[in-house]
Amino acid sequence: MNTQKTVQAVFAVGLTGVAFLTTAGRTTGDEPRSNQLTFANRSGVQRTITTADTIDTKNPFFQDIGTNGRTCFSCHRPAQAWTITPEEIRQRFDETAGLDPVFRNNDGSNCEGADVSTLSRRRRAFSQLLTKGLIRIGLAVPENAEFEIVEADDPYDCGAPLTQASMFRRPLPTTNLGFLSTVMWDGRETVKGQAIRSNLLTQASDATTTHAQGVPPSPAQLEQIVAFELGLFTAQTHDNGAGSLRAHDATGGPRPLSTEPFCIGINDPLNILPVMPGACETSSGGLDPVVFTIFKNWEHAKAPERLAIARGQELFNTREFVIDNVGGLNGAPEDPVGTPLRATCTICHDTPNAGNHSISMPLNIGLTTAARRTPDLPLYTLRNKATFETVQTTDPGRAMVTGKWADVSKFKGPILRALAARAPFFHNGAAATLEEAVDFYDTRFNIGLTAREKADLVAFLKAL
Repeated sequence: MNTQKTVQAVFAVGLTGVAFLTTAGRTTGDEPRSNQLTFANRSGVQRTITTADTIDTKNPFFQDIGTNGRTCFSCHRPAQAWTITPEEIRQRFDETAGLDPVFRNNDGSNCEGADVSTLSRRRRAFSQLLTKGLIRIGLAVPENAEFEIVEADDPYDCGAPLTQASMFRRPLPTTNLGFLSTVMWDGRETVKGQAIRSNLLTQASDATTTHAQGVPPSPAQLEQIVAFELGLFTAQTHDNGAGSLRAHDATGGPRPLSTEPFCIGINDPLNILPVMPGACETSSGGLDPVVFTIFKNWEHAKAPERLAIARGQELFNTREFVIDNVGGLNGAPEDPVGTPLRATCTICHDTPNAGNHSISMPLNIGLTTAARRTPDLPLYTLRNKATFETVQTTDPGRAMVTGKWADVSKFKGPILRALAARAPFFHNGAAATLEEAVDFYDTRFNIGLTAREKADLVAFLKAL
């Protein structure tokens, strides 16, 4: 497939201003604009805007600057909120017989060097990409790590040595990056004390050399890619039931988001002030749990769909439950909080109206335990070299970066905007829907949500 033609075909919708219909049969009513892209999804409509004059499809982000036909655009699609989804990946597979550049053996297949000589073999080789939109990240156990891999139960029999691990992870969106405090799920592109922009430049270079199997882009190309990404803001603008998410003084959509103040450490519940460019200059004063205010003015709305969204926002901000045994927060003696605490969702999702953690703070919320393993994921048994303690995990997480036992299965929390366009959820695609994601938290923390409360939370998350 010609990558440039694909770019043009996808962008033709947004750049020509084609109006999408909601389920209720109403158009968005927006005039065509060259600095925005609008796409329908199952929940309504989501939009991307850029702070530049236009969305520049000639940016190196869309150019083949590697050796295997891939571009950044291969795994970061605007219709899917600048990531990929299994549905769209399967469509590409069917249209190209599994030959689109996203289907490459270096990290798209379940095993490196898998047999992809026939259509049926390609379908088997790329099953994780096709079913969950997962890319394989292969890393070696760091030198002088505090642990070793003593056993690997690999459903694909890839034959990798125990000094390495393959982790299957969702590509993170390349939009709303102005709210980042950590780059990559495991923070491997996050250098302490360095500006996020610098980390993004490194990430863009590493993505080209690994995913696209190219040489490092020029400094000018990297600057163009990162400037393009930092200018993008994406959010849901219309809900199938509630209609416009700006109606009656709500502040949904990407334009209000693009003006949201942010600095590293804003509203941080631990009141940590990192020493780095872009950090807040004064203390946050601790957490204000009312993180999301988008739908505050819908609390007395007449439309039941708007009321549900407002109730979901209120639950997210204020429903307290006991949080315990979360590695990185209060799961070990060295963690900043030593005891269980009563808090709300916003103790971790503290960045105002964006929902990620405002400092770099990877956490282990229990997504990778052996009990939650699905047959399509490997299971690694890790052993602490000093204590001989063992743990089983489907993904060692940040420990594969730092080598620290305390970092096993820790991951960052992503930015929550434009969720409706980018299922499945969590780093490993463990939740196929937002309903499943809410169920996970309800079970994990014994919140005790009622059926209506779950529905309200889902309605709110879909409206982000």
